[in-house]
Amino acid sequence: HPTLSVSRAALLPPPGGPGDAAGQALPVESRPFTSYGSALHITLPQAPRAGQLLTLLIDYEAGEGPGVCWLSPEQTAGKQKPYMYTQGQAVLNRSFFPCFDTPSAKFTYSATVKVPEGFTAVMSATSWEKQKDNTFVFKMSQPIPSYLIALVVGDIVSADVGPRSRVWAEPCLIEAAKKEYDGVIEEFLVVGEKLFGPYVWGRYDILFMPPSFPFGGMENPCLTFVTPCLLAGDRSLVDVIIHEISHSWFGNLVTNASWGEFWLNEGFTMYAQRRISTEVYGLPYTCLEAATGRALLRQHMDATGEDHPLNKLRVVIEPGLWGVNPDDTYNETPYEKGYCFVSYLAHLVGNQSKFDAFLQAYVNRFKFQSITADDTLEFFLEYFPELKEKGVDSIPGFEFDRWLNTPGWPPYLPDLSPGQQLMRPADELAELWAADGLNMEAIEAVDITGWRTYQLVYFLDQVLQKSPLPEGNVKRLSKMYPKISKAQNAELRLRWCQIVLKNNLEAEYSKVKDFLHSQGKQKYTLPLYRAMWGGSEATRALAMETFSATAPQLHVNVQNYVKKILGLGGAE
Repeated sequence: HPTLSVSRAALLPPPGGPGDAAGQALPVESRPFTSYGSALHITLPQAPRAGQLLTLLIDYEAGEGPGVCWLSPEQTAGKQKPYMYTQGQAVLNRSFFPCFDTPSAKFTYSATVKVPEGFTAVMSATSWEKQKDNTFVFKMSQPIPSYLIALVVGDIVSADVGPRSRVWAEPCLIEAAKKEYDGVIEEFLVVGEKLFGPYVWGRYDILFMPPSFPFGGMENPCLTFVTPCLLAGDRSLVDVIIHEISHSWFGNLVTNASWGEFWLNEGFTMYAQRRISTEVYGLPYTCLEAATGRALLRQHMDATGEDHPLNKLRVVIEPGLWGVNPDDTYNETPYEKGYCFVSYLAHLVGNQSKFDAFLQAYVNRFKFQSITADDTLEFFLEYFPELKEKGVDSIPGFEFDRWLNTPGWPPYLPDLSPGQQLMRPADELAELWAADGLNMEAIEAVDITGWRTYQLVYFLDQVLQKSPLPEGNVKRLSKMYPKISKAQNAELRLRWCQIVLKNNLEAEYSKVKDFLHSQGKQKYTLPLYRAMWGGSEATRALAMETFSATAPQLHVNVQNYVKKILGLGGAE
């Protein structure tokens, strides 16, 4: 990456062999490769033999790049000390250290990290120990792709929440983190192991990041990074943790060999997440959560147009200087359309326990490898020879090739009707609120005090779809359900803000501003800026005012995406 400068490379003598310990200096040059990174060429003294072990030493300096995030004290929860974290996915770790920055290569790693007094370092590693002089030593004993190497340095402390799990957070958040996750992590891990086979990473710890962290979670092995938005106080957003735990098998153990087939990581992980959720919380709840996921896919496809090239599972990421940056292909399709394709494979099998057994065999067959969709689908047909014989890969309208290469809405949608018992009351209530003359008697007869977060989320999604509502309705809705309009839960706040904007409820514009000041998650931030920019003069002014105040606390990628929405000449 242009922000990383290499000063010297040397070939070291083989371990224990003769030769100068400083090594033999080698010529180094950087050559153009893509718009988001260059190729580092090191000339060896002679051509190596196949299988020969080479030890290269590269002296370099880094820190300014997009993969390394430096937060000022005011960008942290505690507001006292600075904080630093790295985010490798998809192609950012090339700005953190020189590497084969492709998910097709896997390797073990070790690191020695010296930090100032009063700070702690943690990494995505199977073991770590603190030595003298505030130096931490890390080792990852399992092979992983480059994007899963991660480092955090900050004023952080930990608390145990299970036999192989602890939470890490700034001191002011550690009590909330412990309360929210005490005892639940182990239950998810045990169910995951029962379904998908052994958990190979040793520990499963969770690090609560500062509010500017742009993602819900990042599945760094042994140490998942998550948004502090998950500290909802009611364990309602724990499905994000189940999602990251599921990556322990799908993504981290079996990995997409190219970012163009990201659905192999995310579609399988969504399927695995919903399998664990079904075992723990039951089918109705899981179908409800999946319905909110389907609504996100619908919103995404409506926004981009169904036949947009990103709306297929196999995205063409051309190499070269004008190629697409994999980071800019991030959207709902690999998650939710990928989930539909995996569900379709399960539907072809027609028996849940047989499909579960297939998933376990799949993980076992490809563990510690990077694979393509062709590998996955060939293994599926080999595992079920009777399906191969029937030619299930070429059923008209549902061809595997069509799933992979044709953009648009999934040809098959799993049956979410078990969720109806939770969805129907929400659908009916949304209908009542969208009516011209409000039937307050019917509205007051519906008691939402017992509704779980995802039921409320689903209800708000329906209200948003029907918005703008008749004059005055949203104002009454806000007054009637403070549980919604004054919610602290981020998923509810996002949707309430969207409803406020779609209905031009100026009295509550401050809630949009407050929410965007409180966190910087990409999936919450961009939809709200899109809504503001697509609205009135007043909402456009609100967008500009909010962005100029919050820009410094946002991740650089998110800043650029917002600039693009606001026409400020950000990311292409």
